[in-house]
Amino acid sequence: MSYKVENLENSMAKITIEVSAEDFEAAVVKSYHKNKGKISIQGFRKGKAPRKMIEKLYGPEIFYEDAANFAIPEAYEAAAKECGLEIVSRPEIDVEDIGKDKPFVFTATVAVKPEVELGDYKGIEVEKQEIKVLAADVNAEIDRVREQNARIMTVEDREIKKDDIAVIDFEGFVDGKAFEGGKGTDYSLTIGSHSFIDTFEDQLIGKKTGDKVDVNVTFPEEYHEASLKGKPALFKVEIKEVKVKELPKLDDEFASEVSEFDTLKEYKASVKKTLTDRKKAQVKTEKENKVLEKVVENAKVELPAPMVDEQVSQMVNEFASRLQQQGLSIEQYMQMTGMQPQALMDQMRPEAEMRIKTRLVLEAVAETEKIKATDKDIDKELEKMAEMYRMEADKLKEMAGDAEKEQISKDVAVQKAVDLLVKEAVEIEASNKAEEDAE
Repeated sequence: MSYKVENLENSMAKITIEVSAEDFEAAVVKSYHKNKGKISIQGFRKGKAPRKMIEKLYGPEIFYEDAANFAIPEAYEAAAKECGLEIVSRPEIDVEDIGKDKPFVFTATVAVKPEVELGDYKGIEVEKQEIKVLAADVNAEIDRVREQNARIMTVEDREIKKDDIAVIDFEGFVDGKAFEGGKGTDYSLTIGSHSFIDTFEDQLIGKKTGDKVDVNVTFPEEYHEASLKGKPALFKVEIKEVKVKELPKLDDEFASEVSEFDTLKEYKASVKKTLTDRKKAQVKTEKENKVLEKVVENAKVELPAPMVDEQVSQMVNEFASRLQQQGLSIEQYMQMTGMQPQALMDQMRPEAEMRIKTRLVLEAVAETEKIKATDKDIDKELEKMAEMYRMEADKLKEMAGDAEKEQISKDVAVQKAVDLLVKEAVEIEASNKAEEDAE
């Protein structure tokens, strides 16, 4: 195998790879053994016809497609490893020359890691965020916990009010005909949740258990079912039960039931600390994101399209995996939303580009600042991974190959670059920034 590299525009390269006639002949032999059982020739049992006889009847090229498929992966992998290019996409393969008793020549067009021209990346100005948790924030969090611990009580002989839960049977009609998906039994509807269209819930207020109600609504123009868009509808509703939430009393007993503390005062202090820690983490993340956004904005980098395509494909696979965890296939998602695959990929492309640019810029910062991961850093990351996968750290370290350790090393260096950028950033008061903007 031999190769030559031609650098193209926009961080692309073409590798021309030549497989020797002898090696290609070996691939043809493999192709013959794979396909001979499918070929029938008069006078021979199926699978027993000699290669020369098959080639005489059908031409030697009958075995070339599979032979090429056998030869290309190994030859490409060897050339990609030897050429020294940092390849960031799948190869686009084109056969240049193929024939009997001569070298097999093909090209692999690939995207390579683009150059990054860093702009200003130290001393980035970001607006200072105040970390303050108000009494209202604490009360809202405690109310959320009370809601989670509320008792649902059935009430008799009382009119429905806002925030009640009405258990209903219903059936919807458009133009006097029942429509698909418009029927429900023993459905628990929280009044005021706006989970049903238009004024459906409002029309149940003031009704009682046992009442039968005609509810008139109009489907919105942007409704997902085309046949119902903008249509007036009548729902026949029977109220079977009315329930209310009974929130636990806010006292020491409640505090001891939902926390490790004995008094409401201690519980409130704990909630405030939790919210403060959460706010600090949020502010830290927001600061980091703003700094990175500006550093990337200040840099210059042109992304080759195949590199972005790879990232988009990865993101689509991640999205499909998340859907699957929810019991939904990506095909079902497409049907439900009416979205086409290309539209989904186009929707993800801007984020894909931002992810790639951010990573490239951070790698460039790490290289410029000579930031590297130490053996201790790599061991620490492997220990974290071992804990995550519930494995013994020493066993995971033994299993980790050079490629895995190299990737961890790069990831650690990138995170150190992030830490440097955030450390070097300058926080400015919001009022000062407003004055500068006004000028």
